[in-house]
Amino acid sequence: MLLSLTQAPAWAQDAPRVKLATSAGDIVLELAPAQAPKTVANFLQYVQDKHYDGTVFHRVIDGFMIQGGGFTPALQQKSTRAPIPLEANNGLKNDRGTIAMARTGVPDSATAQFFINVKNNDMLNAPRPDGHGYAVFGKVVSGMEVVDKIRAVPTGVRNGMGDVPVEPVLIRSATLVK
Repeated sequence: MLLSLTQAPAWAQDAPRVKLATSAGDIVLELAPAQAPKTVANFLQYVQDKHYDGTVFHRVIDGFMIQGGGFTPALQQKSTRAPIPLEANNGLKNDRGTIAMARTGVPDSATAQFFINVKNNDMLNAPRPDGHGYAVFGKVVSGMEVVDKIRAVPTGVRNGMGDVPVEPVLIRSATLVK
């Protein structure tokens, strides 16, 4: 079978893009619906519902990841829809610049919170670290310098939570751009 030179790679076919307009700059994500259909649909529903608008990156660990999507600047947790099934065995890896769903110790517990890997985090790929892994569902295609700026912000403890940016890093809006 011959492939056309103009055919897009599997990752990019019908791949929606979401722009996170943050107080540190814009990050554009390209999602992977072919590999993680339930996770992508869940994320896009939160985007459509404006859930992420006005939230913060509440957990920032340089050399690991930046996590957001669940808390207001006052660190009040936002309500969410029901959790989704884990799609960690989809072939996508927790490599630098990928976005994955945050979850508790329960595999099927992801709701709205996500994280962007700031380095290759092989220890999060299924079946590690707990027999289940973390579901990657897209990657940063623009704004990795913004991710790097966020990962380097000073952090401390607030409201009993560690690794919280001293100065809030706001997600002003999340919008579908493609």
